[in-house]
Amino acid sequence: MSNITLSIPDELREEMQKLEIINWSAVAREAFLQKIEDIKFLEEFKSKSKLTDKDALRLGRKVNERLSKRYMEE
Repeated sequence: MSNITLSIPDELREEMQKLEIINWSAVAREAFLQKIEDIKFLEEFKSKSKLTDKDALRLGRKVNERLSKRYMEE
């Protein structure tokens, strides 16, 4: 197994140290794996889509606007 070094803010490190029971290496491995799976899913979805990048950005902006309005009303 390989090792990597991460830089994190001091404040985050202090909070992590308070939770000694947590295996932070396992948390990081799971987060890395989840991100890889998310990207693979999106790449596969994109490969099957007929939307252009421009279309996807436009739709994404519309979704963001509508979500923003919904949460501002609540």
